[in-house]
Amino acid sequence: MKLQRIHHVAYRCKDAKETVNFYRTHLDMDFQLAIAEDNVPSTGAPDPYMHVFLDAGQGNVLAFFELPNAPEMGRDGNTPAWVQHIAFELESMDELLAAKARLEAAGIDVLGPTNHTIFKSIYFFDPNGHRIELAANTAEPGMLDELKRVADDMLDEWARTKKAPKHAAWLHGHGEFKARN
Repeated sequence: MKLQRIHHVAYRCKDAKETVNFYRTHLDMDFQLAIAEDNVPSTGAPDPYMHVFLDAGQGNVLAFFELPNAPEMGRDGNTPAWVQHIAFELESMDELLAAKARLEAAGIDVLGPTNHTIFKSIYFFDPNGHRIELAANTAEPGMLDELKRVADDMLDEWARTKKAPKHAAWLHGHGEFKARN
């Protein structure tokens, strides 16, 4: 099997129209299509919904379901709010800083930019409480190759110890990155 790409990622929303307007206005996403049914096609259950699809660029689609008959939306209280998020890539730091200024001018609270060494990010919440990240790549040559090189070793060590491995401590400001030759 060879996956081509993500067809779409779907989340729940409180209000489909408000959600579409937020992503159109603040992230310049194009509203692609809407699907609405009174019964769930995969299960046949009677549960009306509105399913909206937004263009997130380069064939990526972000979708939302509004479920008017379901209990109010919640989130996993055992998972910190920073863990589950949707991250979008911007072309440059200039675009990232312009996006931050634009969001703040619209009255949206924005955190960052946060330096992750290989990229910098800003964070904010959509009207449904979903955390959104906008990121601009800042990796130096060799950094991503080095992270890929140590990925399996880091995962194996984590699986054994449940403590952060130090293979890429430079990523978080602990030591200096040295490119391998």
